[in-house]
Amino acid sequence: MDALLSSLVAALLAEWGDRTQLFVVVLAAHYVRPVPIIAGLAIAALSNSLIAAYAGLFVSDLIPVRAASLLVALALLLAAGGSLLRRRPPDMGMGWRFPAFVTALIALFLLEFGDKTQFLTFALAARYDSLALTAAGATLGILAANIPAALLGNRLATVVPIQPIRYAVAGLFLVTGFVIGVGALELV
Repeated sequence: MDALLSSLVAALLAEWGDRTQLFVVVLAAHYVRPVPIIAGLAIAALSNSLIAAYAGLFVSDLIPVRAASLLVALALLLAAGGSLLRRRPPDMGMGWRFPAFVTALIALFLLEFGDKTQFLTFALAARYDSLALTAAGATLGILAANIPAALLGNRLATVVPIQPIRYAVAGLFLVTGFVIGVGALELV
């Protein structure tokens, strides 16, 4: 259960103000219909989460628990740094002549691949040695952060204070990563 909850919260927080969320806003404004965008997002998020969790599960057999905890701390610290970067909506996919579902599926899969959310999912799967729960939690977190963007479109920035949320998330990731790192190194 720790794997599910940890990956859900980490993914939910990491996605706020991220390029994926900004791109979902762009898709929502372009295609107007949110359902195909959400369906494409769901499949892309599940695919990326499964890839990351499977890789984490593979690594968990190769490293001790303490090293896996350090990996989680590193992922959180990098996610904190990534949350502070100013994001612009990617321009990928807008010239494509695909329906909304296909554009969302392909573009969001590519955007999430190698993203901080995927690295967090990888690290948490390695730490908790759980493929299904970590992938499910990360997928739910990605969806929870991005469905409002698909439904609200351009109004998201006026309804939700994205910038303060990003700064708060960065602070939370920084403190949590530091605490986990210190605990893994047994400095306290």
